[in-house]
Amino acid sequence: MPYTTDDIRNLALLGQASAGKTLLSEALLHTAGAIPTAGEIARKNTVSDYDALEKDHQRSLVSSVMSFDYQDTHVNLIDTPGYSDFMGPALSAMSAVETAVVVINAQNGIETMTRRFMELAKESNLCTAIVVNKIDLPDLDLEVIYSSIQEEFGSECLAVNLPSDGGSSVVGCLFKCDGSPDFLSIDDAHTAIADQIVEVDEELMEQYLEDGKLPDESVAPVFKQAMREGHLIPVFFASAQTGAGIEDLLVLAQKLLPNPNEGNAAELVIWDGDSETTKELKSDAGEETIAHAFKVAFDPFVGKIGSLRVFQGTLNKDSPIYIGDARKAVRISNMFSMLGKQHTDVTEAVAGDIVGLAKVDEIEHGSIVLGSSSDSRLDLRATNPPTPMVGLAIAPANRGDEQKVAEALQKIAAEDPCISLERNPAANETVLRGLGDLHLRIALERLDTIYGVSVTTSVPTIPYKETVTKVSEGHCRHKKQTGGAGQFGEVFLRVEPMPRGKGFEFVDNVVGGVIPSQFIPAVEKGVKQVLDNGAIAGFPLQDIRVIVHDGKYHSVDSKEVAFVTAGKKAFIDAVSKASPIVLEPIADVSVTAPSSNMGDIAGELSSRRGRIKDTDSMANGAIRITGSAPLAEMSDFQSRLNAITGGEGAFILEFGTYEPAPMEIQKRLQAQFIQPDED
Repeated sequence: MPYTTDDIRNLALLGQASAGKTLLSEALLHTAGAIPTAGEIARKNTVSDYDALEKDHQRSLVSSVMSFDYQDTHVNLIDTPGYSDFMGPALSAMSAVETAVVVINAQNGIETMTRRFMELAKESNLCTAIVVNKIDLPDLDLEVIYSSIQEEFGSECLAVNLPSDGGSSVVGCLFKCDGSPDFLSIDDAHTAIADQIVEVDEELMEQYLEDGKLPDESVAPVFKQAMREGHLIPVFFASAQTGAGIEDLLVLAQKLLPNPNEGNAAELVIWDGDSETTKELKSDAGEETIAHAFKVAFDPFVGKIGSLRVFQGTLNKDSPIYIGDARKAVRISNMFSMLGKQHTDVTEAVAGDIVGLAKVDEIEHGSIVLGSSSDSRLDLRATNPPTPMVGLAIAPANRGDEQKVAEALQKIAAEDPCISLERNPAANETVLRGLGDLHLRIALERLDTIYGVSVTTSVPTIPYKETVTKVSEGHCRHKKQTGGAGQFGEVFLRVEPMPRGKGFEFVDNVVGGVIPSQFIPAVEKGVKQVLDNGAIAGFPLQDIRVIVHDGKYHSVDSKEVAFVTAGKKAFIDAVSKASPIVLEPIADVSVTAPSSNMGDIAGELSSRRGRIKDTDSMANGAIRITGSAPLAEMSDFQSRLNAITGGEGAFILEFGTYEPAPMEIQKRLQAQFIQPDED
C-alpha cells in the first residue's frame, strides 16, 4: 500500500513483564489481517518473540518492530521487554515513536515498571496512552484499577471505552456511546473525556457549551493536541486473549493517535566543537534526510541489521547515505519493512517511517544517518539509558578462543545500549556489565547458544576511582645519559580538584617556549598513563584538572619519551601532595516488596551501608523503598531479597554517584597497590 507521512502511526508497547504486550501485538496483527492467526507464547510462534532465547525463556528480551497496514493506515508497532534488566531496548524504541502505549495487567494493576514507563514517557515528551489488558480474567475489579490509574497518574487519564459483560466486550464512550458498561455510566464517561478535550481549544469549547455535544469531525485534532500537551492520557480496555476491544483500539489509533507530523517533534543536537545547538526535526519529505538507528542486531545469515526511524526527508534504495560525521558515503543496497523476523523489500521510506537496513556495517546503535555529509557531531536528544552497574569478569574457557570471545562480546554490547565492556588492566580483567543478574545471564547464554563460545566468570574488581581533594604542585626533572644521545625533560605542573563527574581536563599554560609546543602532547601522554592506571591504589583518576605551567628542555637531549616520563612523574608527585582519596560507586536502589517485609528490607540495606530516602505504599499491599547503597555491598542482594520476601521482591539498581570510600577500605586498597616500575 502506498502511504504518506500522515498515514503513519508509530507506537511502542511498554509495561511490566506479564502485562501481555506480546499477545496484544498478536491480537492487533491478526485483527488487522497482517497474520492469519494469532501466535501463542507457549507454542513459540509469536511474531515479535522470534529470537531463539526469547522462545526458550518465553519472554521478550529485545525490541521487535512489526509494520502492517490497517485500512488506509500504516502502523509501526514496537513490542518491548518488560523486565527492568532490559530497559535499554525499551528506551531505544521510545526514541522512534510518537506514542508510548503503556500496557497494564488488569489482574496485577499498577506495577513497578508501569510507573517507570509512565515517567519515562513524560521525560521523553511522548504522547501517552494506557491499555488495560486481560479484562476477561475472573474476579477482577476493573473500577478499582481505573481509579488507581487516575490516582497514580492523574485525572487526565480518561477512558475512551469501558468493559462490558464482565470484560467479554467493550463499549465506546467517545464516539458511539451506547451499551452498558460494568462500571460508571456512558454519559458520565463521555462528559469527563469531552470536558477534558475541549479545555485545550477555546473555539471547540464554545461550540460544545452551546450545542451540548462534540462534533465528531472536530474531535481528532483537538484530542491529539491534548495528548501532545499531556492534558489527556486516553485509557483503553481490551483483552488480547478474547479480542475484546482490539478492533476499537485499532480504529481509535487510526482516528485519534498522532501521526509523525502531529506528535511532539524530536530534537537533533548539533555539536560544533564545544558549542551545542538544537534543531527540531520536521517530518517533511522536502527536508534534508535525517534518520536515527534505534536498534542494531546481528543476524547469522544477513549480518548486521540497523532499524531506522526516518525523521526527515526520504530514504531511497541505492541512494548514498552518510553515517554521522563520516565524509565517505555508503550506498543502501538492502532496505526493508519488518514484521518480526520477516522482511519485505522496499525501495523508499518516507519521513516518519521505520525501516531496516542490512549490510551497512558503519551503522551503530544511536547513529544519525544523513542524506548529505556533515562536519558536526550529531545526536538525537533522548532519555539516557541507565548505566550498567552489575558486572562479571569474563575469560575464555578454552585457550585460543580469545579472539572469538572478544568479537562475540563486542556484538552483544553493540546490540544493547545497557551492556558495556570494560578492561581493567590493573586486575587483568575484562568486565561485562549489565543492569542485573538476569541481564548478564542472558548475555552469557547468547555467547554460548548464538556465538558458540564458552567463558568462565568471576566476581569483578569493584570499579573504584581516585581523585584529589586540594590544589598542589608537582615537579620532575628527568635526565638520563646512556653513552650516546641522552634524555632530558623538566616539567612543573599543578593539579586541581573538579566537581564530581566532570572527568579530566588538561591545560597548557606554558609561556615563553620553556617547553616547546611539540612536547606538550608528550607531557599529556605521561599524565594520562597515570590517569588510567591510578596513583595511589591502581584505579583511574577522575574529576581532576592538570595545568602545565613551566619546565625546561635541552636542544639535543630533549625528546618525546623524556617529557612523557617527566609528565608522568610530575603528576604522581602532585597527586601525592593533593590529599588523594579513593572513591567508591554508589548505586541508586529501588526495592518493591510486600509491605510486611519493609522492616527486614530496611535492616538489610542498612547492614550494607545503604541509606533509605523514601517509602511509598503501592497497590496490592506492596511497598516501594528507594535509597542508595555502595555497589561493593550489593553483589548478593537479590538472593537475600528472595529469602526475605519468599521470591516476591524485586529491585532496580542504577548508577548514582561516586563518594569517598570509608577510610578502612581506602587503606586496604592502597596497601594492595604496587606502583609500576617507573623505568
